[in-house]
Amino acid sequence: MKVKFYGVRGSIPICGREFQRYGGNTTCLRIHREDVNRIVIIDAGTGIRNLGKEIVNMGLKQNVINILFSHFHWDHLQGFPFFAPAYNKNQRIGILVMGKERKITNLKEIFSLQMQKEYFPVELDTMGAQFEFLTYGDKETFYGAHVTVTPQFHMFPGGSYGFRIEDTTGSLVVCTDLEHINGIDENIINLAKNADLLIHDGQYTADEYKKHRGWGHSCWEHAVEVATLAKAKRLIVTHHHPDHNDNFLDFMEKECQKVFSNSLFAKEGMEVTV
Repeated sequence: MKVKFYGVRGSIPICGREFQRYGGNTTCLRIHREDVNRIVIIDAGTGIRNLGKEIVNMGLKQNVINILFSHFHWDHLQGFPFFAPAYNKNQRIGILVMGKERKITNLKEIFSLQMQKEYFPVELDTMGAQFEFLTYGDKETFYGAHVTVTPQFHMFPGGSYGFRIEDTTGSLVVCTDLEHINGIDENIINLAKNADLLIHDGQYTADEYKKHRGWGHSCWEHAVEVATLAKAKRLIVTHHHPDHNDNFLDFMEKECQKVFSNSLFAKEGMEVTV
């Protein structure tokens, strides 16, 4: 199982020379199962545009491309109208959510609203692809018996979900857009228990977090504490603040590694094997 980062920013995309090494696109991950040559996507921030171009250029033939959403704030949704496979009339695209706490009554409407003619020149129903809007429960197995996905509700304004993704090769946990309000959330520790790789929100510094309690994000110290308590093997911190430039993130990464040596800060284009 391989994970590739196409967007690692939180809140809003950012550009400029000082942001080139880590990248400026918002959240999007691709998970690739090499043995069955299938991909699944997590979130559709602006990074999904480059992922879509890559899918087209590499000639990937996958009957259904599934996009699993943690939540629907703009920075996790705004790249969807620019996802090239969504304009292919022969492509089926699954829009997936998981978790019993979700209060979604019309999943399609969430995507239709942002693509009304007042906001975008192409409406959802005229994009071309065949869309399937699917709501799943608290644990599902996909691709036969190959991949098991377990969701976990996060403390976040409006609600958000993390996911544990397991196959015969390893376990991956993705927890972005979450806040540990009253100490580290035991549910997140359990989700990440003995994971081969934990990907965790780290938008703020510890000082910034003090000023933004209740905004739904973590600092790298929270991510390290989860990884340590869960005995995760590796940690990647993501969802970087739009004001944190390359040099600043380099500094924070080094500070993080002093506490949890097997850790990195996510960069666009980074690919890791689980």
